[in-house]
Amino acid sequence: MQKTTYQRVVILTAGAFYSFLVFGFTDNLKGPALPALLDDLSLNYTLGGTILFGGYLGFLIATLLTGFLSDAVGKKAPLLVAGASLSLGILAFSASSSPWLLTLTMAVIGLGLGSIELGANRIIVDLHPERKGLLLNLMAVFHGAGSMLAPLYAGWLLEAGNSWRTVYRWDLMAAALMLAVFILVRYPLPRSGNPDKTNLTRLWKAAFGGSMGWFYLAIGVYVALEIGMAAWIVEFLQETRGQTIAASTGALSLFFLMVTVGRFLGGFLVDRIGLLRSVLIAMLAATGLVALGIFGPGWTSFALPFSGLFLSIIFPTITAAASERHHENIGAILGVLFTFAGVGGMLGPWLIGIASDWLGIKLGFGVSLIYSILMTLAVIVLMLQDKKGGADVPKH
Repeated sequence: MQKTTYQRVVILTAGAFYSFLVFGFTDNLKGPALPALLDDLSLNYTLGGTILFGGYLGFLIATLLTGFLSDAVGKKAPLLVAGASLSLGILAFSASSSPWLLTLTMAVIGLGLGSIELGANRIIVDLHPERKGLLLNLMAVFHGAGSMLAPLYAGWLLEAGNSWRTVYRWDLMAAALMLAVFILVRYPLPRSGNPDKTNLTRLWKAAFGGSMGWFYLAIGVYVALEIGMAAWIVEFLQETRGQTIAASTGALSLFFLMVTVGRFLGGFLVDRIGLLRSVLIAMLAATGLVALGIFGPGWTSFALPFSGLFLSIIFPTITAAASERHHENIGAILGVLFTFAGVGGMLGPWLIGIASDWLGIKLGFGVSLIYSILMTLAVIVLMLQDKKGGADVPKH
């Protein structure tokens, strides 16, 4: 590899990792900011859930379109879209007061987040095909770090008497820096010398044939679980456990600390244990902790943030397992996969908000347990299918 090309690979890999830091940070401002936003604008849980719905509608649109954009225009393109969308969306969201404008501008933020999800994963899979399982999990560590810092940062500002608007406005600099990195660095030429070409017939068969439907279900309900928990855990702990802003936002930070630690450690284990086997073990442990944290006595609230230790590896490992099944049009395939993730992220917190208005925040938040059980069942089906086909063998 030429020196210039190697330097670009290093910078783009670092840029992808940084984009996931921005992703985790921006995406998880909503959890601590949501109670302040609802109180400031006198909105109910359903409207709060609708604003979150807008964010993941934008996420869904991004993952549906940017996979094709990546294959057709260039693998850096989704991250350019991401930086521009985040910058515009954050600026507009922090200036809005109408529920519908908040929903629309949150959708623009979601467009940026979805573009990061596809773009950064695509770059890692393309530049590091032999180490993608490890590097996708390590990249996700940066998402966890951003997710952990966001509640601490937001809680500190809110405790000091600042508005939820201020919480979002300071995030603008991080998004602008990400945009600058990907504007300035050229992408290395494809190894084959030819860009990916999308044959729609082959793509349809690859994207919707075999076991891919179960991957889509698995990643959809997983994202519904993670995003639903991140969006509503602060409200749940404040309303049902009587926790302060500092304690409840601290619990969210602890959740993402556990996610970060789990992804760092899990990155070195998943290839050896087996991708889907790792996911199943993690989901069984996480399901037990989620059930205990929601429906156990007050002192068991600790189980909710600690579930992040096991949830940590799910998304990058499912991504790695799905990408192993394809060698062409990976950008488009990942786009379809992340579109279903976007559907989960869009519906997950929204349904929790609606259920909370109907049944109360405790039972509404309990919808998270349904997501967890569905995810576990989908992985069991995938493992049974792979057992018949001889896939997912541990690598030594």
